[in-house]
Amino acid sequence: MSKKPNQAFIALGSNLENPISQIQQAFDELRQLPDTCLMSHSSLYKSAPVGRLDQPDFINAVALIETHLAPHDLLKALLDIEHRHGRVRESLNAPRTLDLDILMYSNVKCHDKTLTLPHPRMSQRAFVLKPLFEIAPDCHIPGLGHIAPLLAACQEQKLEQMSA
Repeated sequence: MSKKPNQAFIALGSNLENPISQIQQAFDELRQLPDTCLMSHSSLYKSAPVGRLDQPDFINAVALIETHLAPHDLLKALLDIEHRHGRVRESLNAPRTLDLDILMYSNVKCHDKTLTLPHPRMSQRAFVLKPLFEIAPDCHIPGLGHIAPLLAACQEQKLEQMSA
């Protein structure tokens, strides 16, 4: 393929069935996606649950990929990975074995029944912004601006960087 690949940032989260292992396996599966290259990923971060508090803490990370997959094809591939990890969608903010969200896909803006880009709540979540800032400190989020002030606005949210 001669066409330049698109850059996409993927948020990863897990709080069930050995979350650290779930995230590490997901990095491996991102490496295996067709027409896609895992360029980098953040450290792992431990965060308290949001919305529904009666569940274990989450392990979170962000990955940068370059891909020739179209946004909706990438979403389908990520949902397939979640399914292989036993993801069950019971209710909003429920515990999960693996959650994979497209945060940004190049400078694409999209809002349809299956996909919204950039991710609509990413700017409100330290567990997304901190790992994203780690791997892309100069990141500009379409429609929202530079990542640094967004991260500063979330500083009250507790987040613990895990050792490597």
